[in-house]
Amino acid sequence: MLTAKKKLTVMGKFQRHATDTGSPEVQVAVLSQRINELAAHLKDNKKDHHSRRGLLKMVADRRSHLKYLKKKSATKHNALVKKLGIK
Repeated sequence: MLTAKKKLTVMGKFQRHATDTGSPEVQVAVLSQRINELAAHLKDNKKDHHSRRGLLKMVADRRSHLKYLKKKSATKHNALVKKLGIK
């Protein structure tokens, strides 16, 4: 589970400015953290199909945010993907 403290540290690394909480970079970073934690949970709990559905929804949401960011700024997209180690 992503605690508030972990979320703030992840957001701090990817914020554009001090009060930025909704930019695509921040949203992708937070989603990536949640995806990684949920994937670890699912390795131990293989029959947790409800969480698996949530994981798939988060992956789709992250993909749409990345698609939007690539359309707006390919350089920011490439830097974010490289920094997060996605794909």
